[in-house]
Amino acid sequence: MNGPLDHGADSAYDTDAAQEPAFKPLTSEEAAALRSRIPPISPWRILAAQAALGLVCALVTWGFTQRASAVWSAFYGAAVVVVPGALLAYGIRRGTANPAAAAAGFMFWELTKIAVAASMLVGVAMLAPDLSWPALLVTMVVCMKMGWLVLLVRRRSVVTTITKRV
Repeated sequence: MNGPLDHGADSAYDTDAAQEPAFKPLTSEEAAALRSRIPPISPWRILAAQAALGLVCALVTWGFTQRASAVWSAFYGAAVVVVPGALLAYGIRRGTANPAAAAAGFMFWELTKIAVAASMLVGVAMLAPDLSWPALLVTMVVCMKMGWLVLLVRRRSVVTTITKRV
């Protein structure tokens, strides 16, 4: 069949696929060596970094606004990220050998985290008359991005460590 999308057996698509090596699973020794070179990062460390950055955001908010309500809004924005994240970390702390159960458990705790965060936002909107939404939302976004920053910094240090060993 020589249609407009059929490039024949000698096309670049076929030669690239033929040159790629097949997937090779790691042996137990190779997996252990990889785990020792790239240790897992604790979710508690990420949560601690998010909480510390929330404190910094609250101090910066105080420096800019000199308003206690804006500072408490910034603290609450950090809490909206850290408290549900701690709940998720607590919920998934025990592993299971069954992949389906692990996925279901993760989904349950992730949905619980989202529900708690949404409840916290709705609750503060109803109960805090002098809430500073910009301070709360900016702190929330900064704290959420801190998780990615911790992983990025960790990845760069692992890459430099591995390349130095080679």
